[in-house]
Amino acid sequence: MPLFGNKFSPKKTSPRRSASLSNLSTIDEAQKAAEFGLDYGPIRVKLGGAEISYHDGQWISEGGGSGVSQREVVKLKKDKQKLEEENNLLKLKMQILLDMLAEQTCESHLLEKEVQEMRGGRGRKK
Repeated sequence: MPLFGNKFSPKKTSPRRSASLSNLSTIDEAQKAAEFGLDYGPIRVKLGGAEISYHDGQWISEGGGSGVSQREVVKLKKDKQKLEEENNLLKLKMQILLDMLAEQTCESHLLEKEVQEMRGGRGRKK
């Protein structure tokens, strides 16, 4: 006979019902697709009176007090970057053209000096 008895042995639980309590099996496929499908639209979050949404990998403010939407700001930043790159390319081309002009001017002066020396040499021989 055990010293403490069978006080600590748990009682066996009754088996669970096999039927599900969920009502998802009664919903038709069209309603399931509408409720749980992948077409959920853009993600929108409202925090402290400001609403933002997630588009193309970026969070964009929907209702700003500035009057300019975040989409326009992103577009303007992209345009600015493109124009800065184009401006840098044009500056490089202008620098190359100025170098070419300086080289041609130098060659022209050297040739002019040689012509003057040849003319001066002919005149001295006579």
